[in-house]
Amino acid sequence: MTQAPHLESRLGDAAWLKQGDVARLLALLDREGEEARVVGGAVRNALARLPVDEVDVATTALPGEVMRRVAAIGGETIPTGIEHGTVTVVFDHRPIEVTTLREDVETFGRKARVVFGRDWQADAMRRDFTINALSVSADGMVHDYVGGFDDIAARRVRFIGEPQRRIEEDYLRILRFFRFHAHFGQGAPDPAGLLACIRSRAGLETLSRERLRMEMLKLLVAARATPTLAVMAESGLLGIVLGGVAFLASFENMTKVEAALSAAPNAVRRLGALGVWVAEDAERLTQRLRLANAESEALSALDGWWRVAPTQGDAAAHALLYRLGPQAFADRAFLAWSRAAGVGDGAWRDLAQLPQRWMAPAFPLNAEDFMRRGIAAGPMLGAALRVAEEAWIAADFPADRAVLEAIAERAAQETVPP
Repeated sequence: MTQAPHLESRLGDAAWLKQGDVARLLALLDREGEEARVVGGAVRNALARLPVDEVDVATTALPGEVMRRVAAIGGETIPTGIEHGTVTVVFDHRPIEVTTLREDVETFGRKARVVFGRDWQADAMRRDFTINALSVSADGMVHDYVGGFDDIAARRVRFIGEPQRRIEEDYLRILRFFRFHAHFGQGAPDPAGLLACIRSRAGLETLSRERLRMEMLKLLVAARATPTLAVMAESGLLGIVLGGVAFLASFENMTKVEAALSAAPNAVRRLGALGVWVAEDAERLTQRLRLANAESEALSALDGWWRVAPTQGDAAAHALLYRLGPQAFADRAFLAWSRAAGVGDGAWRDLAQLPQRWMAPAFPLNAEDFMRRGIAAGPMLGAALRVAEEAWIAADFPADRAVLEAIAERAAQETVPP
């Protein structure tokens, strides 16, 4: 076992490890001849001084023993993947995945025949990247069997073992390699890993669209997404994933627009900047990545971005905001700004922030306004309401009752046949 220097002091005071449900679970499983540690992303993030969100635990205890011990103190367990050694422990509605140590006996693609074991190094060796193979004991001691600590310090993403073989076990690891590089890496990707990804790129076509979506949306919001996507494009990988042209300059500009407006990175909006120029692009990406309904609608709403500009004036911007709603309007304005030329940043900033300054009012006329003008309920009434609403929008949303009555009168006259 290789111990990286000074690791215990780095995690010795970690509140997420020393207090609360994680500490309680480790104390429960790390006794009576069994051992338990926090593994994977939580350890990686803590060492990289990033927020620790999800916590996973590995243990030498078999799943049945884990369930027995948790039940004995009144906790809840869910056999989420018990055939693979994983149960979910729930304390006060907070789930923590607990997995028994495993060793691969035989691998074939994503499938593998595994046996439960007690060897922490063997368990680490079956993980994908060195930075994901670290584990930490309840006392804060970090265990490193594959050089993960040095790779975190060097901000390097490196496969465990022979990269080509690890990729052939699961071709999603190609995208995971780039995603983790975009989040944790620095400089060029690891040469051996990059070469293996290029050689295996045809394997991306075998992946389910849902898995492609999951990795790509995570990659797009990473701090170093732009240079990483550029490497993917140069390597012939990005076109396979998107099924079309990638607009890298627009993507980079979108990250700058978000930063200028202090807006949180938005994966779907960034996907639009990267891959949507016309409506057909949004439809292709929806199918290619099997986007959720809300994501597909947000992507489709970007169509028409070229019609958005500060030079169109306030009335046009108000009308568009009314029709699209605040989020879709902001997304379209962000995209238009990312592809703009010749307009000052201040004007674009004002346009993109319009939803924060102006709330579209509700249409103030209703059926009664037209029924008292002699229009009966039915198709004609609906037509009159639509004509009036369009006139109200064109007039820039007046609230004066006399103006509204005049709009209603004209709409009624236009709707009723002579």
